[in-house]
Amino acid sequence: MPVKVNADTCIGCGACVGVCPVGALSMNADSKSECDEGTCIDCGSCISACPVEAISQ
Repeated sequence: MPVKVNADTCIGCGACVGVCPVGALSMNADSKSECDEGTCIDCGSCISACPVEAISQ
């Protein structure tokens, strides 16, 4: 199951984008992280990297 990004909590720092080993996370037009569910391998790296706990499984 791919990770979920809470856009209300996300501060747009991009920490999750930098640690994703498969490039499943990107920044959208609102400078918020979003996950490509078809690419996400559910490794949890982004969850650990998020400083505001905006990402969950």
